[in-house]
Amino acid sequence: MAGLLAINATEPDVPGLAALALLLELDLTPKPGLVDRANNGSHQDMDHALLLTSITAITPWLTVFANIGFEHAHHPAAEQLRLLRPAGIACEQAMFTATSGVNTHKGGIFSLGLLCFAAGRLQGQGRRVSADALCRQVSEICRGLVARELVNRKTCCTAGEQQFRDYGLTGARGEVESGFATVRNRVLPFWHLEQGERQLQHALLRLMASNPDSNLVSRGGEAGLRYVQRYAAMLLATGWDNAALHQMDQALMARRLSPGGSADLLAVAWVLAALA
Repeated sequence: MAGLLAINATEPDVPGLAALALLLELDLTPKPGLVDRANNGSHQDMDHALLLTSITAITPWLTVFANIGFEHAHHPAAEQLRLLRPAGIACEQAMFTATSGVNTHKGGIFSLGLLCFAAGRLQGQGRRVSADALCRQVSEICRGLVARELVNRKTCCTAGEQQFRDYGLTGARGEVESGFATVRNRVLPFWHLEQGERQLQHALLRLMASNPDSNLVSRGGEAGLRYVQRYAAMLLATGWDNAALHQMDQALMARRLSPGGSADLLAVAWVLAALA
């Protein structure tokens, strides 16, 4: 399938950008509560080397997602998730095989996979690939996802379903159905304020301050989520440097809190900013 997108070589390489975003997010240091070059954050079951192995396993599938979007570009939007799901499950299995069962990037596969799929769909329709167009496509493809998989679900089988029942949080499903509204409204307008690695750290803080991160709720309940949101908002308001991020890292590790959902959205933000 690798050759399907060759005819659109002048368009942005969204799978390539997504793979690079995963690597940049992993290497960003310090990164409070998360695996980085300095430590394992609040994780006992993963480290930098394991996440690098996971990214290596995931990367080929990003192009597969784009190719499926290209191949089925003229199917109705309502059918797209059904077409994408088998490849998404296969990519997750490749990740689990590479990591001996550790969930390193399931959220990243979901969000970045949809971006790549949407890029292929746009190219298959002969339309320009831009950040806005990708977000609109993802929102259109995922229309009704929250209602189908959360609102109308009678029993709770996953952590995301339980969090919706307990707290009304829609998690990653809500974010993709909104066309990554948190990224578009809370991060991208401020992207230009910083440069280099600090640009990514600033974006991560903005995400931690506003994103209703399901990973934080899983580890620390609603109180854990609010703690991280307040901490990040305080740093944004008063100023921060690497020493302040290191101190926040220690505080989150002491509480076993990991803003993994915000890390996933940071990769999405980098891809969209690169396209913009």
